[in-house]
Amino acid sequence: MDILHLIDRLEELFNESRPIPFTHNVIVDEDRMLDLIDQMRVAIPDEVKKAQQLLAQRDRILAQAQEEVNRTLALAREKSDQLVERDSIVEAAKIRSDQIIEQAQQDILAMRREADVYVLETLTRLEMEMDRSLTQIRNGIRLLQQEKAPSAPETEE
Repeated sequence: MDILHLIDRLEELFNESRPIPFTHNVIVDEDRMLDLIDQMRVAIPDEVKKAQQLLAQRDRILAQAQEEVNRTLALAREKSDQLVERDSIVEAAKIRSDQIIEQAQQDILAMRREADVYVLETLTRLEMEMDRSLTQIRNGIRLLQQEKAPSAPETEE
């Protein structure tokens, strides 16, 4: 289940709770609250797995780009070796192979930057979602603990 959906359900539970007059406290359905917390515990590892899959996907993309660079380099070398006998053609081939190599290196750097930005954005969003969830859970726990705490004895006037 999507962690954002669970957070929305937790917020709904809070909004549906009955307020305690003259306080900032509310009465929350304990079973529903604990059920949502359990579901969040299950969902958060899934979100972490998704982030790990993104990292693995980035590594695969980088490996594919490196293979393409290697193929391009091999092709450029092969072509330049074939043209060694003609000076003007050889010079043009060297220039072109250098351009291909430079372009391939720029392409792989661009792919790496894009992959890093994508993974960073995804992990940052996940961190913010998890932080928000953790804050809401702690607030709910604190509220339940306050409700269970024995009230101070009232003094006689």
